[in-house]
Amino acid sequence: MKMIKDKIAKLSFVGVLVGVTAAMFYAPTAAAHGEKSQAAFMRMRTIHWYDLNWSKDTVAVNDTMTVTGKFHVFKGWPETVDLPESSFLNIGTPGPVFIRAGSWIGGQLVPRSCSLELGETYEFKVLLKARRPGDWHVHSMMNVKGGGPIIGPGKWVTITGSMKDFKNPITTLTGVTVDLENYNIGNIYFWHAFWYAIGLAWIVYWLRKPVFIPRHLAVEAGKADTLITPTDKKVGIAFAVGTMAIVAATMASTNAEFPITTPLQAGLLRGMKPIEMPAPTVAVKVDDATYRVPGRAMQMTLTVTNNGDSAVRLGEFNTAGVRFLDPAVHEDETGYPDDLLAEEGLTVSDNSPLAPGQTRTYQVTASDAAWEVYRLADLIYDPDSRFAGLLFFTDEGGNRQMVTVDAPLIPSFI
Repeated sequence: MKMIKDKIAKLSFVGVLVGVTAAMFYAPTAAAHGEKSQAAFMRMRTIHWYDLNWSKDTVAVNDTMTVTGKFHVFKGWPETVDLPESSFLNIGTPGPVFIRAGSWIGGQLVPRSCSLELGETYEFKVLLKARRPGDWHVHSMMNVKGGGPIIGPGKWVTITGSMKDFKNPITTLTGVTVDLENYNIGNIYFWHAFWYAIGLAWIVYWLRKPVFIPRHLAVEAGKADTLITPTDKKVGIAFAVGTMAIVAATMASTNAEFPITTPLQAGLLRGMKPIEMPAPTVAVKVDDATYRVPGRAMQMTLTVTNNGDSAVRLGEFNTAGVRFLDPAVHEDETGYPDDLLAEEGLTVSDNSPLAPGQTRTYQVTASDAAWEVYRLADLIYDPDSRFAGLLFFTDEGGNRQMVTVDAPLIPSFI
């Protein structure tokens, strides 16, 4: 019996040691983004990104690029997602392949979270500095407290050069210039290794004794008190006191070396300036909307009234970053990502100019494989099967007007 217990103890020790070692040294990398796995209603009924521009398709290490555009905070925000009262403008990339050198909303610097208003439209800009060579998917993204990341359209950007040449110099408030890429890196390695060693010593001390099954057997036999010896208690106290002493001493040393410090700024920025959108002159009513599953197409019946002084035509339907265009009205010249652009995906029953004061009923079809590729069709399986998006009308002078739409979506399987 004793021999069996000893073998179990040794195997348990080896298993735990292997697990700890794997956790310390194995770090899997992510090769893709999760925008396709994000619920369709999240992408359709929260933040609508449009007029996006990636300033460069190729950028060298240490050079900069910008991601600019507009986003509309949907007025019919879903009840299951917390309101964007605390939001953080970000960029979605597979790790720190860029550094975010600055971000702005409505021309105001937003280094921390800000509050956004439902129904408003904002301009944004993010300045990025290239860090790691490779081909990377660069997304606009809004992190919403309680709602998670809301990912916008993404585009492939190539970074050239060598990461060893990357520099990230900053000047502190005391006038000292440091390179954040490698500042105090030796100290970081030392303290990581030091605390790993302390933790490993603690684990090894306890693993030298019987673990798991032998302990369980001892507890079941009513001998739990024999598992902890007076020496074990002294060792535990020594580890606790030693840890607190090290933390206190190093904190005092750090405060002496860096007497001037400022806390991380975590306040909420308010009063973001939205775009002053002109009063809409086109009124749209969604009479019905269906999604035809076999044809990967959404069909809408719209009643449109032109209250302006110039004839208009429907040129684009934008939802979840996917753009469906009528090429006879609007062609994209911005280099928008091909997989998100259905250049001939919008069909309108009668898209002749709608004269001022005229009302017309449109049969509109938005069709493309993107419905399935980007899993937007999953919307029909939601408990609240509603779609939302932006319609863009173009007048005779080439001016665009944005109109939001929101309505139930009924699936059709024939």
